[in-house]
Formats: sequence, structure tokens, C-alpha cells
Amino acid sequence: MIVDKMEQSLRPVETPMAPYPPKVITMANGQKLVIRQIAREEVPHILEAVKPLMTVEKDFYDIVASRIYSELLGYYRYRVKDEYCLIGTIDGVIVGIVNGRLVDDKVGMSYHTMTLRQGLRIGAQLFAAKMEYHLDILKQEEVWIVAESPNGFKRWMIEYELESRPETWHELGGVPTYVLTKALWEKHKGEKLAGRRPVKEELLKTADNPILPETYAQIPGYKRCAK
Repeated sequence: MIVDKMEQSLRPVETPMAPYPPKVITMANGQKLVIRQIAREEVPHILEAVKPLMTVEKDFYDIVASRIYSELLGYYRYRVKDEYCLIGTIDGVIVGIVNGRLVDDKVGMSYHTMTLRQGLRIGAQLFAAKMEYHLDILKQEEVWIVAESPNGFKRWMIEYELESRPETWHELGGVPTYVLTKALWEKHKGEKLAGRRPVKEELLKTADNPILPETYAQIPGYKRCAK
């Protein structure tokens, strides 16, 4: 695609980022969760998985889904600097999405974690994968994190013993910023981080063309809002 000079001036300069290497996690029920990074051209398809949840008020799915939609659209349209997105699939079906971006070479900005299938702690695994990307693969020193739901606050701020840093303002606003430092990650990742690499080629192929969920019945409030 030929990009004219005016459009080019609107696009941020992108920082080279090491790709997230795919991994597989065997869940409690025996199913295989494949986590991989998506490419920019995949974003429109992933947005179709997010869209049905933008009106579900229960558990704050509405604001989380709406913000993820906006953030990924910004990534797709080259309006966000150094953003990435990881997805989780089971049998090829999208079951979770996480995203964030680089602030600089030392600091990561966590955006959102959204589970499309509840009951397997998929969100917890994807969040840990996101922290792994920032702190182990990109070799950053800390990640800035906020929560938009009580459940998120419990899962991230409390369980990871995040450092409160109210003087630092996160791009998403909301609750004052909390930080996962390299030291805290090393303390908790033995318990939080799972998965094996490399992923067998046959299994990885199931995630190459992710399938949209046929239903969100496991998400509280979806049926009521989807009438």
C-alpha cells in the first residue's frame, strides 16, 4: 500500500520489538490453550470477537471490550505507538485477548485482559504471558497496570503484590497506577507462569486462523444484553 506524506506524518515511529514466541498450556480440563501474538492485519477479525461484549454490563465487560476495540483499532490504523496483542485459542477458537504497548525500553504499559470463556483461569494465564513478554522477552524493568473491575484488582494488584505508585499516571486513568517490577515478577512467576515451547506444528496450525466464538453463554449477562 502506498502511504501518502500526510498519512505518514500521522503514524508514530515504531520501535523494533522481539516477537512473542507461541506457547501451549494444558488446562485443568485437559484442553490445550495456545497463546500467540497476532499480526496487524489480523486485527479486523479479532475485533469481531470483541464486538458482541461491548454492551455486556456484568463484570465491566462493556468498558473493557469497548476499550480493547478502540486500542486494537488504533493499532490497526497506526495510531498507537508500539502496541501488541496476544490471543489465546482452544481448538482454534478465540478464548481470550490481552494487549499493551512499550512506553520505552525499560517500561511497559499493560492495557487490558479479557476472557471470552470463563471457568478455566484463561485470563490469569494470558495476563502472565503478557508480563512474560514485557519482562522476560523484551527485557523491560517494570510494567504499569491499572484495573477496571474488582476481580481485576484482586487478580493483579493483590495476587501479584503490585507496588502502588499513585504519582505515576497510567494512560487509561481510573484507579491509581500499580507496578509489576522485575523483582516482583521473579517472586511470583514460578506460581503464575505456565506453558511449554515450542508448540507442535499441528497444534500451532489450529491457532493460525482463529475461529470466532459461536456463543458467549459462559459470560454473565450476555444473554440478557444480546436480546
